[in-house]
Amino acid sequence: MDAGSLTYALDLVAGGGAGLSSEKRAALRASLLLLRRDYRFEQVRFWGRIQGIHGPYYIAEGLGGDRAGPRSRLYSLNCVEWSLLPPATEEMITQTAGLKGRFQGDPSYEYDPTEKKGEENERIYEEEGGPMIKEEIRLVATIDQIDKAVGIIPRGAFVKTPLGPVHENRNFEGLSLTEAKKLNSYFHFTEPVNLKNRTLLQKADLDPSIDFLDSLEHDIPTGSWSIQLERGGSLVVLRSLLWPGLTFYHTPMTKQYGYIYLGTGEKNIDLPFML
Repeated sequence: MDAGSLTYALDLVAGGGAGLSSEKRAALRASLLLLRRDYRFEQVRFWGRIQGIHGPYYIAEGLGGDRAGPRSRLYSLNCVEWSLLPPATEEMITQTAGLKGRFQGDPSYEYDPTEKKGEENERIYEEEGGPMIKEEIRLVATIDQIDKAVGIIPRGAFVKTPLGPVHENRNFEGLSLTEAKKLNSYFHFTEPVNLKNRTLLQKADLDPSIDFLDSLEHDIPTGSWSIQLERGGSLVVLRSLLWPGLTFYHTPMTKQYGYIYLGTGEKNIDLPFML
């Protein structure tokens, strides 16, 4: 969610029971403005909080001109001092794929990737002596996975120019209440996968300037999103059941929308058996 409307947006997503204290909100309002100035970002967003055993990680994003381009991510332990995270790579995601359990809350904490291999393969690979994985690397990989899986925007909020860059749609005035209650009115704000597999006939009714992303209606497993109307139907809230803690909000017929993650950084891998 945008740093400029942080307090208002946090109040909108508070219906799920999670939120930030008034002290943390005040610290974030001040520090995020300084981040934008110091790093020369065009826009700064508060991404969310990953709660560790010994303390939380507060995450912020810095955006450039191309809204779909690479994003700079930073983390803080106290909402005041921020550290830049390295970009996520496939190697990082592969290294951390087997790590389970809660975050510790210490970026220098090291995981041993060979600890649990003995249970799966009936022997422990002690002779390999694989490199230890820092929690900071796991943090980078987890944020990237959450963003790709459940980072969403309403249809029409962004436009893709003929040359490729993606910009905010200045003509976007919000979804109608009828549209806001449908999953196909929301898109994953990441590189499309299902869209590339559609036939020309299926793409015939799509507008290439705004329908350039995958919609939520094809998400697997089906039923991984909860849509609720709050505040007397004046607010639409989507919550992810796959990554508990991700909340998206949109006020119909306005430009107010955004999402925030307030969770433990753990994926609900049992969801297919719970639906």
